[in-house]
Amino acid sequence: MNTITQASANTQYFIDLETKYGAHNYHPLPVVLKKASGVFFWDVDDKRYYDFLSGYSAVNQGHCHPTILAAMMEQAQTLTLTSRAFYNNQLGEYEKYITDYFGYDKVLPMNTGVEAVETALKLSRKWAYEVKKIEHNKAKIIVCSQNFHGRTLGVISYSTDPTAKNNYGPFLPGFEIIPFNDLPALEKALQDKNTAAFLFEPIQGEAGVVVPDKGYYTGVRQLCTEYQVLMVADEIQSGLCRTGTTLACDAENVRPDIVILGKALSGGVIPISAVLADDEIMLTIQPGEHGSTYGGNPLSCKIAIAALSVLKDEKMAENAAAMGQLFREELAKINSPFIETIRGRGLLNAIVINHPDEDAAWKLCLELKENGLLAKPTHGDKIRFAPPLLINKEQIIECVKIIENSLQCLHDI
Repeated sequence: MNTITQASANTQYFIDLETKYGAHNYHPLPVVLKKASGVFFWDVDDKRYYDFLSGYSAVNQGHCHPTILAAMMEQAQTLTLTSRAFYNNQLGEYEKYITDYFGYDKVLPMNTGVEAVETALKLSRKWAYEVKKIEHNKAKIIVCSQNFHGRTLGVISYSTDPTAKNNYGPFLPGFEIIPFNDLPALEKALQDKNTAAFLFEPIQGEAGVVVPDKGYYTGVRQLCTEYQVLMVADEIQSGLCRTGTTLACDAENVRPDIVILGKALSGGVIPISAVLADDEIMLTIQPGEHGSTYGGNPLSCKIAIAALSVLKDEKMAENAAAMGQLFREELAKINSPFIETIRGRGLLNAIVINHPDEDAAWKLCLELKENGLLAKPTHGDKIRFAPPLLINKEQIIECVKIIENSLQCLHDI
């Protein structure tokens, strides 16, 4: 039986505040959160929930991780912002740490994920004109259908999601859209001599955790090398141990030319993003040509080092691989006609709901909330499951049981 209840007066008060005074560009679940720790949230009525979204993978290390908070508090009391008009004693340390960590010559620090994507696009075009010698204003970047790289005007210019694009034109030219996980289509597109880069998500998260065929990353690398085109991996959601390896591309030991990071680079504390590349690419941008007031601020630098160290020291990639495998195995044991597909890698997973009601996934998420687990649908019939990477075996088993019990509500709609 469906047990979904009305929001409490306390919860409704905060929802009404946002509805009245905030822009209506999100459609949240009707839960108001006030506290978090590890894999758990608590709402304003003190009910506890498992977090199975992790801030869209921004909280891989778990909520309020003490190592990350300690680094933040120490630096926040010393120096938070200088702007890049001056040097500071944290940026160089961070730049050395992150470039050693991932094996690239240089890093360009930014704030939000979409800023990092825009940075990678600019770098790709600059490299195309100054190194590859493409004719002026002819550089083309290949992207994939069903992509999600953010919502700036530049990025939605190559989105295939009508919701993201409707009534926001005119759009930025210079992009070609091909199917994801289609190496022949990529090779055909690369034959255009004006192609600068191929930008892709190693696993398409917002599209519903679409995992490409084995060998796809290797094939992309080989084709980009053959046609002298930059391989640009948007690892904002798939990277930083989420899929069971440090970067998703590490699953095939593939090294992109440009790596885009964000989200969990901050451990869920403040927006931090980064673009990694070697000198031939990065040094095409000169002083005054790109920047950010807050990019590379001392506070972010200190936090990012702590966030990266936690991932490595606590072996979160290994835990994500093991717990993700367990999660999918346990989900597969559920005897429900409503689960059409289970897919994922590491702790980035999703189910596709099979139900005649087009709102079934949303209603299931409401039921999951009632039963103590928070997740959110994406693209209508898919539900993404992405808990913090410190989740353990007992918690995985308990969460699968919550999912199994909650699926019963779909019999009533």
